[in-house]
Amino acid sequence: MSNRLAQSESLYLQKHAENPIDWWSWCNEALETAQREDKPIFLSIGYSSCHWCTVMEGEAFSDPTIAEYINANFLPIKVDREERPDLDSLYMQTLQMMVGQGGWPLNIFLSPDDRFPFYGGTYFPLEPRYGRPGFLQVLQALRRYYDTDKEKLQGVKTEILANLRSGTALEPATIAPDLLRRGLEVNTQVLLSEAMGPSFPMIPYAEVAQRSIRLLTASAADPEKASRKRGLDLSLGGVFDQVGGGFHRYTVDPTWTVPHFEKMLYDNGQIVEYLANLWSAGVQEPAFERAIALTVQWLQREMRSSEGFFYAAQDADSFAHATEAEPEEGAFYVWDYSTLAETLSVAELAELAQHFTVTETGNFEGVNVLQRRSPGPLADSLEASLNKLFYLRYGGPSQLPIPAARNNAEAKRIAWAGRIPPVTDTKMIVAWNSLMISGLARSTCALNRPADLDLAITAAQFILDRQWLEGRFHRINYNGQPQVLAQSEDYALFIKALLDLHQATQWLTSTVGQAEFLIDEALLEQYQALQQNWLTQAVRVQAEFDEFLWSIELGGYYNTDARDDLLVRERSYIDTATPSANGVAVVNLVRLALLTEDLSYLDKADRTLQAFASVMARSPQACPTLFSGLDWFQNHLLVRTTADAIVQLSTQYWPTAVFKLEPELPPGAIGLVCRGLSCDEPARDWAHLQAQMQQLAG
Repeated sequence: MSNRLAQSESLYLQKHAENPIDWWSWCNEALETAQREDKPIFLSIGYSSCHWCTVMEGEAFSDPTIAEYINANFLPIKVDREERPDLDSLYMQTLQMMVGQGGWPLNIFLSPDDRFPFYGGTYFPLEPRYGRPGFLQVLQALRRYYDTDKEKLQGVKTEILANLRSGTALEPATIAPDLLRRGLEVNTQVLLSEAMGPSFPMIPYAEVAQRSIRLLTASAADPEKASRKRGLDLSLGGVFDQVGGGFHRYTVDPTWTVPHFEKMLYDNGQIVEYLANLWSAGVQEPAFERAIALTVQWLQREMRSSEGFFYAAQDADSFAHATEAEPEEGAFYVWDYSTLAETLSVAELAELAQHFTVTETGNFEGVNVLQRRSPGPLADSLEASLNKLFYLRYGGPSQLPIPAARNNAEAKRIAWAGRIPPVTDTKMIVAWNSLMISGLARSTCALNRPADLDLAITAAQFILDRQWLEGRFHRINYNGQPQVLAQSEDYALFIKALLDLHQATQWLTSTVGQAEFLIDEALLEQYQALQQNWLTQAVRVQAEFDEFLWSIELGGYYNTDARDDLLVRERSYIDTATPSANGVAVVNLVRLALLTEDLSYLDKADRTLQAFASVMARSPQACPTLFSGLDWFQNHLLVRTTADAIVQLSTQYWPTAVFKLEPELPPGAIGLVCRGLSCDEPARDWAHLQAQMQQLAG
């Protein structure tokens, strides 16, 4: 018998709809019921492609004894963290305060009267194992604690509240003269540190290392080495799907070999932009170009809706055979040696093993995850062998879209031409789509891939057309319906995407007349109109962001609307797998000031940086994106120039510059380079323009 979650549109919540637990979603009725019945709230937060969330759903949450005890003694609430990152952030902080670490599933127990947490953990096994007590023992102990030790309970809550408030009530401070350099050095060293455990993309740190190359010329940190190495680790490693494209979430080892096989849209958007920037900075490694091309193919084939937006994620687990009861991690992606030997000729297999980690014993539970042994181009014969593996996996050519399997039952029911693919979470998340739009906008210019811009434009237009309801921006779209008010990361990342589209579309319209980029007049007019539209829309969305989430008292942006009744109102400044909203917002504000010549944006950027200056000085490794914002604020450039110069400049890496087509330059000039409230002398030739930009950019 289904529970309340059967009515939810969230794939993660639907996965728990058949549990015997009487789950509620997070809503006023659930919170009021808990308070009225004096039942502690058991809040469980996760996401659809989370492996250990799936394990706990199949074990403890499906157990009748566990369910009976929870239903009688607690008010159980399930939350999809991708719908409510505000709740996830708040209660993840409290979990880390309690036990020193976090993760998903995030399971936390709250007092019903004030929703303060008093105990938490991640995965709880059904029976005692892994050095952890069985879940029923935990539940029984916590109910006794709640009933019999109110004084101690209140002490825990008071301490947590004090810690939460201290983390959110940062006092504005002055930006020290050397803060930027210190922050860049620390965050570059983070990227260079030798990992002993899992390896994550950590793109906010990689982005800082890359922009540091021009500024840390005499430093112990080596940003050029750090940024290039991260690009190679990503594009050569097992974290990249070398056959089908797209990047997995992370690797479980420090050698970038064996991934945790889920694919998240937010990782892929950031990595595409990062590799494109490396390419435009002169690190033109063929593996980077290949990784971008295959990732875009994966997007079109598996992650793009008929309406043009991008899906959220794909599971790590999939079924090897339709008759299996449970999916296996990585089944869709790995290769056993006998299959390779049957599919490839002796010469082809030998060549594959020469360039990839292929052995009879394998590198992951007896099978092979393909990891490249060295950079450089791949021979046509090797690409042909990889294409044979692609056909074996998919049963068809790479350009053919495949339907999304939206749940396990559907995955097993469809007659696939190749292997059974993992379940795809088909919801549209504004922030994550925005990251991919930005990645595609950058690959368009850096690698001369105008088709990528069409994908980005269609996704952005969907958001503009469909994500406003009753005058407010919304975060999620399920089956054409916007849901959940937008949060700070949705605003900040979508504004960034719109500004990136403005620059990329300007590049495309500037290429008219070049032999390889001939655009008919009607299409040119369409792109020119779009170019202005992106900037107009960015200004409009920024105004809404300012109206609802700007902190007048403290500076910076709150995560959520004031109407959300949470314990504290957070302002996100810590980078996680995605860049912090306030760090991105600073960059947006500087770019808007340059493009619109409205200096009030610079004032807001300054106030935001001052709002977080104390934490930037105290814990620079927590907030690399704020240092990207500080770099923009201190070293920004507006380059007013010709179409020919924009074509050239847009393919290069200028981390703090925006370009603006200027029809009325001084006679004989090809550009004006402006910083702050002043412009340098008109540049008379290409070398002069480049020299001015290099000098003024820091």
